[in-house]
Amino acid sequence: MAIKQIFSDMDGTLLNSQGDLSPENAQIIREAKIPFTLVSARSPMEMETVINDLQLTGPQIGYNGALIFKKGSTDWEILEENLLDFDTAQALVTRLQNKFSDLSVSLYDLNHWYTDKIDAAIEYEAKITKTSPDLIDFKDYLAKPREIFKIMLITFDETQMQGLLTFLDELALPGIAYAQSGSTYLEITDQAAVKSKGIHYIMQEEQLAVHETAAFGDGHNDLPMLELVGYPLVMANAATEIKAVAKQIVPSNDNNGVGYGIQHYLR
Repeated sequence: MAIKQIFSDMDGTLLNSQGDLSPENAQIIREAKIPFTLVSARSPMEMETVINDLQLTGPQIGYNGALIFKKGSTDWEILEENLLDFDTAQALVTRLQNKFSDLSVSLYDLNHWYTDKIDAAIEYEAKITKTSPDLIDFKDYLAKPREIFKIMLITFDETQMQGLLTFLDELALPGIAYAQSGSTYLEITDQAAVKSKGIHYIMQEEQLAVHETAAFGDGHNDLPMLELVGYPLVMANAATEIKAVAKQIVPSNDNNGVGYGIQHYLR
């Protein structure tokens, strides 16, 4: 099989349940010498450790496709970006806080994670991503225009998650996209931000045919990516509806499924 490019989700896929890249996965990916692109809802700073560990120099995809970037000599080199409309983001944060007063809300620009309170959800996210948020007052912060790539909502309450999805459906704000990641996260970006958009960009730049591409994923926000590539591989820990699009099911993220998939199916 002549796979010339691999795309991979991070959380629930490449990384284990502690948010770590295993030495086994890292070694297999480096030794395979197949160009490897991270495709994640994460920010660049939350992807940096893995980018360094895998010695990745090519384009990477962050914020569910809202940002295509690569590591520069001193900072991130932005190749393409789709920011949230500021007025829409400002209105949405205000409405969310008014209706869901206990909800954990975060904002992201290129290099920072912002939140207005430290709660169990924020502590959980900080532990998984090995990063820390800047504590701000949203009303003050949003009093003037800002560059916002993503609004992230975290809840451990399934009923509240369904309420959030219904709220956003009924609100029908123009220009936004939202995708649930696992049972805990709901991420809001510009409507142009889907993982497949970043993959299209890289395929065009590298002149790749569909059959030369493969991808690993586990979540609903991975479906556009998995349905675009020639060889989709889905983790054993994924939901049934995600597994339905797979060419192969690989072991879970806690059992080095990405490394296993590369060794058994892509080389």
